[in-house]
Amino acid sequence: MYVAVKGGERAIQNAHAWLAEERRGDRDVPELGTAQIREQLKLAVDRVMAEGSLYDPDLAALAIKQARGDLIEAIFLIRAYRTTLPRFGASRPVDTAAMACDRRISATFKDLPGGQILGPTFDYTHRLLDFKLAADGVVPDAPQQDAATGPVPHVTGFLNREGLIEEAPHDDTTPPDLTREPLEMPADRALRLQALTRADEGFTLGLAYSTQRGYARNHAFVGELRIGTVAVEMEIPELGFAVEIGEVTLTECETVNQFKGSKTEPPQFTRGYGLVFGQSERKAIAMALVDRALRWQELGEDDVGAPAQDAEFVLYHADNIQATGFLEHIKLPHYVDFQSELELVRKLRRTAGAAPAQEAAE
Repeated sequence: MYVAVKGGERAIQNAHAWLAEERRGDRDVPELGTAQIREQLKLAVDRVMAEGSLYDPDLAALAIKQARGDLIEAIFLIRAYRTTLPRFGASRPVDTAAMACDRRISATFKDLPGGQILGPTFDYTHRLLDFKLAADGVVPDAPQQDAATGPVPHVTGFLNREGLIEEAPHDDTTPPDLTREPLEMPADRALRLQALTRADEGFTLGLAYSTQRGYARNHAFVGELRIGTVAVEMEIPELGFAVEIGEVTLTECETVNQFKGSKTEPPQFTRGYGLVFGQSERKAIAMALVDRALRWQELGEDDVGAPAQDAEFVLYHADNIQATGFLEHIKLPHYVDFQSELELVRKLRRTAGAAPAQEAAE
């Protein structure tokens, strides 16, 4: 027999206390500080900032600590905190062409102005466990950095000179702010890109992988992937000009996609685009692939029915906070709903059991 389970405020307080104890762990082990998380778990911090839509490494590190390393929970904390912040203005669009690049690679051109800058990456490691890290060994001195000393042009500009790639669209219309307005369909590209920037990395990666396997006819090259810092500027009405208020680290990816042409567009290369807070190159590349797949209609391509081409499917399911909320709500009490369904199933079973007996009697 199913009966309602009673709980109360004291039980919830005890659950919170137990959570705090589990978060702290063995007290013989030094407590992990937020500065350590910020500096040594930087990629996790960057993901929380990107999907939380708030650029603050210290707060992201605090959220990761509070969430016991659960990044989606940390993203939830950051988004919740973000809603409490006042908004006193808007910055100008950042100029990624003026980025001070720590990493900048191209899969389309070997020799290009500014050069290939490998930067800090796992790409060339052997993926073998380094047990020196477990032994707390001495950290080797950092080698001389090969970061770019000045602005470097975008690779797609070279193709653009020959007219081989579509022109980058220019639209000065202020796009809607997805952090302040609900998502509505149909969504233009600016709104789609906002949603993809905040989207769950794993979900976006899965969609991007599906496009590479043939679900969307999306054969892409990484035209350029760059990671570095850009200046954030804000217009000051009293001064009549913009001033720099800080810097942010961004990852930008532009893909070059084969395009055989359509009824409305000539054969050319087309673009996919990704831009993410911090060093998040997997997310930026995946975002660029999905962005390109979602552009099938404006380019006059045929709809092959691929999941990555369905804007409603992609955008309504990409947000991990919305997905988490809807998924986890089913572990909350649903006693009344279940009791009603339980009675319905019992009634259906009784009806189904009576029917064969009645047929046999006839």
